[in-house]
Amino acid sequence: MKKFLTLFLAVFMVVALAACGGGNNEGTNEGGNNEGTADTGEKKTIRAGIGLNDAHPQYKGLLRFKEIVEEKTNGQIVVETYHSGQLGDDRTMTEALQLGTQEVVIPSTAPLANFVPEFSVFDFPFLFPSEEVADKVLDGEVGQKFLDKLEPQNLVGLAYWENGFRQVSNSKKAVATAADFKGLKLRTMENDLHLEAFRALGANPTPMAFTELFTAMQQGTVDGQENPFATIYLSKFYEVQDHVSNTNHIYSPFVFLMSKSFFDGLNDEQKQIVQDAATEAGQYQRELNREANAQYLADLQEAGMTYTEITPEAHAEMKELVQPVIDKYADKIGKETVQEVYDAIEEASK
Repeated sequence: MKKFLTLFLAVFMVVALAACGGGNNEGTNEGGNNEGTADTGEKKTIRAGIGLNDAHPQYKGLLRFKEIVEEKTNGQIVVETYHSGQLGDDRTMTEALQLGTQEVVIPSTAPLANFVPEFSVFDFPFLFPSEEVADKVLDGEVGQKFLDKLEPQNLVGLAYWENGFRQVSNSKKAVATAADFKGLKLRTMENDLHLEAFRALGANPTPMAFTELFTAMQQGTVDGQENPFATIYLSKFYEVQDHVSNTNHIYSPFVFLMSKSFFDGLNDEQKQIVQDAATEAGQYQRELNREANAQYLADLQEAGMTYTEITPEAHAEMKELVQPVIDKYADKIGKETVQEVYDAIEEASK
C-alpha cells in the first residue's frame, strides 16, 4: 500500500508540472511559438490585428512582417497575427494600442482621422491620380509629417501600406454617372468626410463597422458599399451584390500602427528591425494588392456581377459635385496642410 501511494504521488507531481508548463495561446497565431528565443528571457509578443480576412493581401503582408521580425530578432519578438476582426474593428483596435493592450493594427486613414483629424486629407475624393503618385507622396517627406502627428496619441506610425482605390457595389442598379447614386443606401466607414461626400452625390450613406457589413447587405439594411475590388471579392460580397463600378472615388492607404508604449519599450536594434520590417512588408503588400485588384475584378464578373466602366467625363462630374465638401474640410484641416499635400502630388506627377 505504501509503495502504491508513493507511485501515485510521483505520477501526480509529473502531471501537475506538465500542466503548469503547457500554456495555451488563444487566437490565430500563424506559426508563432515560444521556442528559439534569446536566453535573456526578455521575449516580447506583438499582437497584430486587421479587419480583413486571411486571404487578403493585407494579411499576407502581415505574415511577411511576422517572418522578418521573428527571423531578425532570433525569436526574441514573436508576432501573433489575427484577421477577420478577431480583436475588434479598426477603431477598437486603435484604441487598444493607445491603452497598451494590443501592439499593432493596420487601419485605413478614414477611421484614423477620428484620432488625428489631419489624416482626413488622404480621404479627399479624387485626390491621387494613380497608385505610383500615391507611393511617392506617402513615402516622402509629407507622408512622414503625417505619421509624426500620431505620437501625441500614443501611436507610432511605421509605414504606409495599401488598401487601394475604392469602388462602389450595390444590389439595386448600375452606377455609371453621378445621378445613379441618388437614393442608394451605401455603407461607409465612420468618417464624416466620406459621409458628406456621398450625400453630395445624392446617396444615403450609413456608417458601419466592416464586420457587420455582409449581414447588413444580405438583410437589405444597406444597398451597397465601397471598397477596393480585392476586398469586395474576398469578402464574397458578390453573393449579395449585383453591380460594381470603377468609381475610383478615393485612394485609401493603410497605416501600419504600433502602440507607443510597446515601441518605447524596445531597444534601438529592435526598433530598427520593426521599422524596416513594416516598410519591407508594406512594399510586398502593395505589389500583391495591385496584382490582386486586377485579377479580382475579372473574378467578380465571373461570379455574376455586372461591371460598369465609368467615363472620364462622369468622373469629372462627380468631382465637381463633391468639391464643396473638399473645400469645407480643407478649412477644417488647415489650408496650409492641404496645400502641402496637393503640391507634393503635383511634384510627384511630373
